[in-house]
Amino acid sequence: MPVKTNCPLAIAVIHPNIGGWIGGYITRKNIKPWYESLKKPAWTPPNWMFAPVWTTLYCTMGYSSYLVWRDAGSCRGAAIPLSIYGANLILNWSWTPLFFGSHNLKLALYEIAVLWGSTVAMGIAFYNVNPIAGCLVIPYLAWNSLAAALNYVIYRDNKPKIEDITEEKKE
Repeated sequence: MPVKTNCPLAIAVIHPNIGGWIGGYITRKNIKPWYESLKKPAWTPPNWMFAPVWTTLYCTMGYSSYLVWRDAGSCRGAAIPLSIYGANLILNWSWTPLFFGSHNLKLALYEIAVLWGSTVAMGIAFYNVNPIAGCLVIPYLAWNSLAAALNYVIYRDNKPKIEDITEEKKE
């Protein structure tokens, strides 16, 4: 018996992971020595945890976007929630090059604050179309909250070091 593939679902689940794979490449290149040299709080998750958590979150985000697309009733009904989702993905994918690529912890902190707000908006918009889709955003919001707090503490605790490097580049 042939297996039937739901192409829209497969695309929805794979799509957010594409930016995650690119971000993973950028991250891996900057773990040693840069990220390891930063002062981090004791509650920082171990490095091995990030890839499986992000893969799970990206798949969940994709699945919830599929539920919205499927249940919105029309393209018009899905337009706003999926536009918020698209903006959220762009913000999500942009954080890694800011933080790990350019080592700009301050700009990454501002960016993740906007990302957090767009995640809340996405969760609400998704919930209004399909409550399960909205609830599936909650783990992503929780992880974004942790990431934002971590970004803030790393920025705060490494600020003098970062400012010294910036001053050296100016001279």
